[in-house]
Parts: sequence; C-alpha cells; structure tokens
Amino acid sequence: MPDTRVAIIGAGIGGLVSAALLAARGHAVTVIEKEKTPGGKVRRVPVDGVEIDGGPTVFTLRDVFDEIFDSAGASLDDHVTMRRADVLARHAWSPDERLDLFADPTQSEAAIGDFAGARAARGFRSFSAEAKRIFDLLDENFLRASKTWPPGLMQRIGLWRIGALIALRPYESLWQVLGEHFQDPRLQQLFGRYSTYCGSSPFQTPATLMLIAHVEQQGVWLVDGGISALAQALADVAEQNGAQFRYAVGVNEIIVENGKAAGVRLADGEHIPADTVIANADPAAIAHGRFGEAARKAVRGTPPRRRSLSAFTWLAHAKTNGFPMVRHNVFFSPDYRQEFRDINWGGPPRDPSVYVCAQDRGASDGEAPDGRERLQIIVNAPANGDSHDYIEMERERCSTHMMESLARCGLELERPMPHHLATPNEFEALFPSTGGALYGQASHGWAASFLRQSARTRIPGLYCAGGSTHPGAGVPMAALSGRLAAETLMQDRASTASSPRKAMAGGMSMRSATTANTG
Repeated sequence: MPDTRVAIIGAGIGGLVSAALLAARGHAVTVIEKEKTPGGKVRRVPVDGVEIDGGPTVFTLRDVFDEIFDSAGASLDDHVTMRRADVLARHAWSPDERLDLFADPTQSEAAIGDFAGARAARGFRSFSAEAKRIFDLLDENFLRASKTWPPGLMQRIGLWRIGALIALRPYESLWQVLGEHFQDPRLQQLFGRYSTYCGSSPFQTPATLMLIAHVEQQGVWLVDGGISALAQALADVAEQNGAQFRYAVGVNEIIVENGKAAGVRLADGEHIPADTVIANADPAAIAHGRFGEAARKAVRGTPPRRRSLSAFTWLAHAKTNGFPMVRHNVFFSPDYRQEFRDINWGGPPRDPSVYVCAQDRGASDGEAPDGRERLQIIVNAPANGDSHDYIEMERERCSTHMMESLARCGLELERPMPHHLATPNEFEALFPSTGGALYGQASHGWAASFLRQSARTRIPGLYCAGGSTHPGAGVPMAALSGRLAAETLMQDRASTASSPRKAMAGGMSMRSATTANTG
C-alpha cells in the first residue's frame, strides 16, 4: 500500500536499505538517527586532523548492493567508486613468515604451496571447494531469504537432498574441520580467523561458517571514501526517493497502541506517528527496555554468555616502518587457542592477533604514503563493557601487547602515536545493552544462526533490521536484513489491506520467500 507511514530507528546499513527501498515504493519514510551522520557502526572519527573509518572495512558481495540500488531506482556506480583488490589480505607470523591471499585463487594456491608445501596447496583446493558447496546451498535458501528453522531450511533445499544437508557440517567446529584440510597450524589459524568476521571463536563456531572464506574469494572491493561513503550513498538515494532524515536526536520510546506499533517518541518529547516501525538497533536494546516498556516483549533478550566479540580498536594517524602493508593485514599470535581462552576469562588477549587496515594503501601494492597514514587497528575482546570498567592501566597494557604483536612480525609504529582508542566500554555507550558486542549473538553451536532475531517481531507493525538480525553480521548481511525488513513489511501491509485487521502475536503467519518468522 502506498503512503504507509514508516518510522525507522537508526541510520545503519540495514535501516538505510529499508529506507531507500520503501521510499522508492511510495511509502512515507522518516529515519531517526541519534548521531549527526548516517552509518551506525559505519562511522568516521577525527584523529590528528584527518578522518578515519572506525567501523567495517571489508566490502564483499557487491552484487547485493547492485541489486538494492537497482531496486531503489539508482545505480551503485553512479554513487560510489570502487576497485577490486588484487590482494585480499597479507598475513604474518614473524618477519620471515608472510602469506598473501589473492583475488585469483590460483595465485593463492601457489602462494600457499610456496609457504607450506604441496600438500597445503591441495588442502586449500579441497577447503575452497567445500566452502563453495556450503555457500551455494545457503546463499538463496537462507542468507537472502527469510529466517527459518531447520525443517524449513530442509524443505527449501529439498528433503530428498539429505547428503547436501549433511554437507553443511553444523555439528562440527570450524577448527576441527580445518584440521582435515590443513596440517600446518598457521593455515588453520588463518582460515579459522574468518569466524571472527561474525564475532565468534573458531573453536565454537560450526564448520558451516567456512562459507565466509568463499564470500571473500568472490571479491573484496576497496571503496573510495571507505564504507562510510557507501552509507552516505544509501542515504542520498533514500532522500532522493522522498525519505526524510532526522539526525542528532534519539528515540526514547516505540509507541504501542492496541497491541500494534504506532510510532515513536523522540528524546525531546516529540511524537512521530507511524503505521509501522523498523528498529535498526540491536534487539537486546529493545528487550532491555531502551525503547520503552511496551516494546520489551517484541523480542528475546541476549544473555551475556551468547554475545559476540567486542574489541579494542585504535584509530591512528601514524608513521609506520618495517612491514610492507597492503590495505588489509593480519598479524597472528603464536597461540590462537590461548587468545580465546583469555577472552572467555573476561579480558583482552595477553598475546593477541592484530588486524590492521591501512586505509591509505592501494589495492595490490605495499607502497607506504609519505608521512603519517590512517590506520584502524583491532584486537578482539570480550563483550563486557556493561559489567567491567577498563581502567587506564588495562588500556595501556593492551596497547603495549598490541605493539609487541606487531613488532614480532616486523611492523613498528611511531611513539607517541596520535590515536583514538575505543574499548568495550565505548562500544557499549554507542550500542547500549550489548556490552559492546559488535556482531549481535555469537555464532556458537549448530543452532546459533536459527536463533537470530528475524525481521518480524512479536508486536505487529514492528520490524527489526541490522547486523544483529537475520541473516547476520557484516555489511552485506546487514543490507540483506534491511531488504528483508522492507519486503516483510510490504507483504504484511498488503495482506492486512485485503482482510479485517486483527492483532496476532508474532504478526501474520503466512509463508513466502520474503516473509520472516517471529524470532
């Protein structure tokens, strides 16, 4: 139905996609964002006179965004310029142990063979084939479709394809299955790290998530202006389609009338009436009453033990020396298992692996810019920002451990280093009720992906979108969640338009490729 009034809480990627698609179809969309700019976790932070991307840095599954922009009556290429990276990432364990993965898998295979021998190269081939099989099974049936439970997934894939279902390997850990492909522990560590893309441990994540490696092998794109330029492009398209944006004001309450979402109340007391509401926020914030008591029942809460990883993140403008970085670089610790033990015990690792995004480096070479360069440096940490206050001594200790890990692999950073440090405490302040978890629920155990919040909630007219909602964390997954929220909303509006309205717990129960179950 055209001219439906839609209030969207949060201008993260999921909310922006919903806004662009719904506005393109004639709905009256208002987006309310507590920050001054769009993006949510996709943000830029001023440091030493420059702006540094402080959110996601890896852009994959470009086709998802091509389709979204096209559906919104626009072209991605008209709004964002990007180029494909020749080197996916550079990995190091010491000054003499370096391995690049390439956009061309034959180059990656050759590099792995040179690094660890012919058997490792064959292992990469078998691993890549298995990752592709899993991705192909789940791409259209789960990742780009509404959330379902295991029986529903079996039906989508085909009940007769029992072998295909078993091939998803949900009951084995990623680390265990990596051992079937790679004897070299460094390669297990490298490919096990993909579990951290959704904030999880490779020792607890099901092997199903090896599909993330295939996603990256399909292409990593370097966006001019960073991922924040993509967020701004989505906001521009939404505005061109008629959406209105209210920045620098938060939402205090989701208004519920007669058992149905009926608008929002802003922090300044203003009431914005709406026929439907999309919450582009972590469902934990709704469950904990951050948007009012009436909305709490809409979703399940996330117990702290199920939270995904948080991080210590340094946004630095610094001179570097010694290591020929590319855009994406990973410096591994000698004991990956101990890292996750430290996190489970409630603190950042004492000897961490470190990710460095060198934001001024090119797509394929390691040429350093003159003078200082913009860096985002990440160390995984527990999501305990609401229960533990990281005092200055702990922050300094973690900074020292990070510097030592980089130096062990040959990278030196200038000292003192102009930087901004965010810990789980800062991330909890930015994303309340999460403890600073950056990826929603952790993907631990075979059922984790089925337990994520779906687009539809228990309150009719209230929907969820974002990286904490199905299908999961990451820029393309958040975008897909926004598309699913828009499609589910339109499906529900169309079905209620032709029948007497009746409030039903969990919303309408009809099934389709674009209808999400209550979760």
